[in-house]
Order: sequence, then structure tokens, then C-alpha cells
Amino acid sequence: MSLRRLALAAYTLSAAASVHGAALQPAGLAVPSNYSSQLDAVKQIFNVSYSAYQQYAWGHDELLPVSKSYTDYLFGWGATIADGLDTMWIMGFTDLFEQGVNQLATVDFNNATGGSYNVFDGTIRYIGGLLSAYELSGQKYPVLLQKAQNIGDNLAYAWVDGNAMPYNGLNVDHSVQQGTTNVAQVGTLTLEFERLSYYTGNDTYRQLAEKAALAVAASPDPIPGIPAQGLYPTGEFVDSYVTWGGGTDSYLEYLIKYPRLTNTNDTTFADTWATAVDSSIKKLLKTSTVGDFLYLADYDGSQIRHVSGHLNCFYGGNWILGGKMLNNDTIVNYGLQLTDACINTYRGTATGIGPEGFAWISDDGNYTGSSISDDQLSFYAAHGYYITSADYIQRPEVLESNFYAWRATGDTKYLDNAVSALQAFEKYLPSAAGYAGIDDVDSASPAQYDDQEAFWFAEVLKYLYLTFDDPGNVSLDDYVFNTECHPFKAPTALAQYGSGKLKAPSQQPMKTVAGPAPMVSGKPSVLSLLGL
Repeated sequence: MSLRRLALAAYTLSAAASVHGAALQPAGLAVPSNYSSQLDAVKQIFNVSYSAYQQYAWGHDELLPVSKSYTDYLFGWGATIADGLDTMWIMGFTDLFEQGVNQLATVDFNNATGGSYNVFDGTIRYIGGLLSAYELSGQKYPVLLQKAQNIGDNLAYAWVDGNAMPYNGLNVDHSVQQGTTNVAQVGTLTLEFERLSYYTGNDTYRQLAEKAALAVAASPDPIPGIPAQGLYPTGEFVDSYVTWGGGTDSYLEYLIKYPRLTNTNDTTFADTWATAVDSSIKKLLKTSTVGDFLYLADYDGSQIRHVSGHLNCFYGGNWILGGKMLNNDTIVNYGLQLTDACINTYRGTATGIGPEGFAWISDDGNYTGSSISDDQLSFYAAHGYYITSADYIQRPEVLESNFYAWRATGDTKYLDNAVSALQAFEKYLPSAAGYAGIDDVDSASPAQYDDQEAFWFAEVLKYLYLTFDDPGNVSLDDYVFNTECHPFKAPTALAQYGSGKLKAPSQQPMKTVAGPAPMVSGKPSVLSLLGL
């Protein structure tokens, strides 16, 4: 019997979980002095990356580092600046911070490149980035709050026709773009909109975001606690696909983060998250036949799909956080095992960087929805996973969970993981200007993609920096991170989160309406928009 099955045999959430919140970081946690040089290494990468952006793309959304040009696919508002502000403050780059504030003060957030924008990116990148920078800098730059409110006022037009859930696409004239959305786009608004209400005194923002998330939580769920990925704001679903990956990911992430940030007395959020974890342990948690690595599978409505990816790998850190909040060591330990499996995807490749997509074989089969080549089977036999999408587009999620694991355990193996990733980035990602993604993590000479992601600054470099920084700085006991790694100051933790009971099953019948699958969330790269 595998380690997972031994643990699962004794596990039921309702019986095992105490509901008393526990500190996440151990008392006296400190980074050993032999890792101190890594802080300067991360800051150097930030400086090189951001200097290239200043030189070739200033005021635009992202640098194209190979061609030394720029893109404005994130509405032309300067996404790199908005995403990078709080990282600059944390790293002590106050001159760059003030330069960025001054630039954002000139942006007309009532207009957008192409005449449209979307609620998801407008919220997690811009509102989240501006408000986090406003908080961290001691509220000394009121223009950041003013601009965040300007964006929030525009995004509020996405709630139309009495729908609890917003459309994701908006035109600058405030008309909505009809069509499908996904539960992540609908349910990843609560942290940012609540903070906007907190600082403006206008509770409308919080009410809109809560209404949307609660509507998703009340929806029919193919697996208890986890709704199907694609839907319309009217409440009809596209299919029954269930995943912790893109399209659902950050909704599940926020279910447990929102009560930690707000200490809300509404137990729906924590109870729904606990239910999602409980059903995932029972149905989605799978162990590889090679290496005994632990993964969370997808479910397509009829079959388990043994697939995952870089984007999914936030789940390790999320389970560590939520398990600590529920004082449930079983969940924490699963989170650590999930994190270790995701880190392992970095170890098996030629570059030492993990792939965008991967899959595995478990004792219940190897169904992924596509065939497995002989080369993939050989790779699996050596590494306990195989690659299904070989590119790396500067994703942060593996390093995110690694950061949570370090802060929760104090085990220096997680510092070593971060050092290895940092060295691989320094070797393979430097481009003609700045840093780029690569097309094949298992090639010693990968080609580069012509894009330097805004979330390279918001997430990858911030998670790396905080991993090596004094754990008392931006402590996980004092701050909650949004899905773009923008930290918000949290109140003192409650003694209890949730009711201690699993959420009752939805009584609503699931309505399915034919339609195109939505674009998944998870900070999609410009590469997909360019057809690359």
C-alpha cells in the first residue's frame, strides 16, 4: 500500500480536523547565513530585467526581450510597473518605486489598447498591485488608491442583468462581451475588492465580489466543493470538467485566503475549501507508480485524467496554508508532498526548469486523453512524470509552493530548491535584453520566446527573494498573498476558521449549455495570444 493510501485509510476531514488556527511559521525561523548571497543574486536579476524594460518598453505592458520591443496586450496600462511595484518596495528599490508611481499616475485607466479589458487581469494585476504597494508604502502615495478605485469603478459594470457573477470581458464603453467565463475569473476577486472597499469606505466592491464567489460555491459540483471549470455568468455550465488547474485554480485558492484576510464570520468560504480538499483527497489525489510522487488529477466528468502542470502547482502551498488554518496536519503533509512532486519536475529536465504541462501513471491507470509515446514512457520510468508541454513561460507556482514549504517547516532543502531554480534561470533565460521564456525545458539549447512576463516581477522574483529574506519580513502569519503574489496585511488570526463541517451538497441541478470552452485563468502568457 502506498504512503498516500496508508494516510488516506485513516483520514476523514470532519473527524480529523480541529478548527483552531495555528501559526504557519515556526518561532525563531531564520535563513542560514550561507544563503545570504542569494538575495543579491535575485536583486541583480530584477535590475537586469527591469532596466531592459525601462530602456525598450517603458510605460508599455511587457518587454519583448529578443526583439527589444514591447507588447500592450494587458490594456496598455503598464502591467510590468503595476505588477512590480510591491516587489520594488520589498527589495528596497525606492527610487524605482517612486518612478513607477509617477508613471502610473499619468495613465488613463478609462481607455485600453484595443478598446477592451478583462475583469480578471484588471483585478489581480492592477487593483491588487496598486493596493499592495499602497499598503506596503504606508499609504504615503494616495494616487495608488485613486487609480485602483478608478479601475474598480470600471470593472463594476461587468455585473449585468441581475447576474451574481460578472462577465470577464468589458469594452471601454462599459458594455460586456457576452460568452463563457470560468470559475477562476468569477471567484478570484474577493481579496482585491474587499481591500478596495476597506480603503475607500465603499462596501459595494466587496459585496459584488462576495456575491460572485458565493454564487460559484452554491453551484452544482461534479465533485463536492469543486464546480466545473467553464460556465456562463447566468449559471449554466459548459461541461463537467473539474481541475485544480487553470480555469478553477485561483477560485479554490481564494476560498481559504479570503477568510484569513478578513476574518469573516461567513463560514461558507472555509467550509467550501475544506470540502474541496476532502473530496480531492478521496478522488483526485494520485500517486505515481515510479517514485511514489503525489499529484492532483483532473476529472472530465466520467474519468480521472492523470495530468497536471506548472500552473496547478500552487496547490501545495495552498494546502499548507489552509491546513495550518484548520490545524490539520494531514492536509499540511499532503501539501508538502504535492510541493515535493512539483519540485521534482524541475529535477528531471536538461535545464533544471519544470515544464508547463506534465502527466504520470498511477495504480488506477494512465489516462490523459492522449496517447503516450515511447520517449515519454522512458522519461517517466526515470523521473516519475513525463512532459506533455515542454515550454517554460516564467511561471511562479512551483517556487510559490516551495516558499510556503520553507516558511512552514524550516527545512533547508527548500532553500536548496530555490538556489537550483535561480541558477537555472541565470543560465537559460537571459536574452538580448532582459529575461525570456524558453520553448523546451528538456533541451540543453532551448529557443527563447520573445516575452518577459509582468508576473516575472510580481511573482517569480518576489517568491525567490522572500524565500531567502528574513522570514519576519512579509511573514505568512501577517500577510495574505493574492494570486499575483501581491501581499495584503492580515489581521490577527482567529481561533476558528469555518464551522468544522463539510459543506452540504448543492441541491441545484446542473444545467449544461453547449458553448466554447473558456480561456483558462492563471495569468495567460502573451504567447497564446500571438499563436505561439
